[in-house]
Parts: sequence; structure tokens; C-alpha cells
Amino acid sequence: MWARCIVVLCLWLPCAVAPAFADGYYDLAPQRIAPDTYVFLGALEAFDFDNHGAVANSGFIVTEQGVVVIDTGPSRLYGEAMRAAIARVTERPVVRVYITHAHADHFLGNNAFAGVPIAALPATAQTIRSAGEAMARHLYDRVGAAMRGTSVVVPDEIIDRRADPLVDYGDHRLELIATAGHSPADLMILDRRTGVLFAGDVVFHDRAPATPHGDFAGWQRALTTAADSGFRIVVPGHGPVAENDTPLEQTGAYLRWLAERLRAGAARGDSAAELMFEPLPPRWAALAVQPAEYRRSVTYLYPALEGATLK
Repeated sequence: MWARCIVVLCLWLPCAVAPAFADGYYDLAPQRIAPDTYVFLGALEAFDFDNHGAVANSGFIVTEQGVVVIDTGPSRLYGEAMRAAIARVTERPVVRVYITHAHADHFLGNNAFAGVPIAALPATAQTIRSAGEAMARHLYDRVGAAMRGTSVVVPDEIIDRRADPLVDYGDHRLELIATAGHSPADLMILDRRTGVLFAGDVVFHDRAPATPHGDFAGWQRALTTAADSGFRIVVPGHGPVAENDTPLEQTGAYLRWLAERLRAGAARGDSAAELMFEPLPPRWAALAVQPAEYRRSVTYLYPALEGATLK
């Protein structure tokens, strides 16, 4: 009881004290994966009080014009820890933040980047504006005091899908690739200089894909777009970085299997409870966050398929 009270009290401490606690919650060590290009790897787990919500990958590119950040993590303290880690690599300022999509573990560090333009696709900005507070409250419940000082900051730059997708930062030419499937709007960023593709949650690697807002057909199209981009290194939204298309193939195969299992269950007339507790094939049972992620997929996606079958 007292532990719970302490956690609740910590959540309401003033924002001004937040940076002092950042290193205590997030020990971020950037991994260099290509020239000027670094990644912070998230834990292959679900949100909990031990990992403080740091389960997604984020990264940054150091350019002559300054630092470009891709995703800001699950909290203000994570964002503060990112900025401290970036400062240990370079003295150049952060000049732009890109948010890949509107899921809490990717954007709730935005308020650590005051004064920096934050760019996102239109639907991403709208979702953060309308649902960001609810996502933040959910993460408070799952993570606790690590969320201290976090508030929702809506991206202030909207990426125009009709405009030229190429943006130059010094000699790094970034291609902004607008897709959808994992969420209503998924931004991938390809650095034409290094061949690094920051794929966001379009791609998972050795971790079960999270599908609450997933559209199977759209997601497969996004994976095809990623495969056709000409990348040399892919940074998935969750899981290890790869120098091949294994994460894309794994994600696509899992989604095909999941869609077929759900459709077959609906055709048989299985209840969600029956389908949820069916054993998983060994290949998919071995992925991180299983069977919890599979059961979450059944919870979110099965009712619509069940209803369409009955209709």
C-alpha cells in the first residue's frame, strides 16, 4: 500500500525536477550502426516497472547541419536521457525530430525536445492530439514513476505526402516514406547516404508484432515498400538491427499466419476465448512477448472478423 502511494506521489512531482532523475531510470548507450548513425535498442519485453517503458528502438543521425532524431521514447525522462547521450557523441544541436507513428512508446519523450521542430504524418499528429493523454495515462499505470514530468506534445510540423519526400541534412539525404498498416500512419526514414532504414513498427525482429491498430493488407504493402527501398541496414521498431531482410520476412510471415488463424477460427465458429488459448507453432511461440501479444491480437482483431463471418 505504501509503495503504491509513493509511486503515485512521485508521478506528481514538478516537471522541473525531471532531468535530475533521467539517468536513474534510463541508462541509454547509443550503438553506432553506420557512419554518423546511432540506435538506442529497447528491451524485448512488454511495458513494466523494471524497463520503465523503454521497449522501442529510437535513434539519431549526426549531420553537418545538426542532429536528426527518430522517435523520442516513452517519457520525458527517456527523452532527457536521449539528449544527454547525444551530447556525449556530438556537440551539434538537435535540429529535427521525426515521429514514426502515434504509439506511446515512440512519442511521449517529445516534451524533452522543447524548441526543436517535431515532424510527423498528418494522421499521427491528429491521433496524438486526440488520444495522446489517454495513452500517457495508460503508460503511467504500467510504468509508474519513470513517467514523472511527461506531458503530451503534438508534432508541430506536418509531413506533406504530396511534397518531395527527399530532405537534405548536409550530405545525408533522407527519404521520408509514408505508409500505413501497423497504425493509420507509419513513417519510415531511409538515409540514402548510409542505406539505413528506420522502419518504425512496420518491422519487428524476434519480437511478436503488436497489432491493436493493425490492418493486415496495408501492413503487407508497407513491408513491400520497405523491401523495395534499397536499404542496406534496417532498424526495426522493436528488436535487433539487421543487415538483411530477415526482419521483414519474419514480420510478414507472422502477419500472414495470424490473419489465417483468425479467419479459420471465425469460419469454425470458435469463440475468442477458445482461439486465444490455442497453442502457438514453435516458430511464433519463440518470439519475445508471446503468448501475450498473440492474445492481445485476438482481443483487438477477432471480433471484427467474427462479425464479418457471421454476417
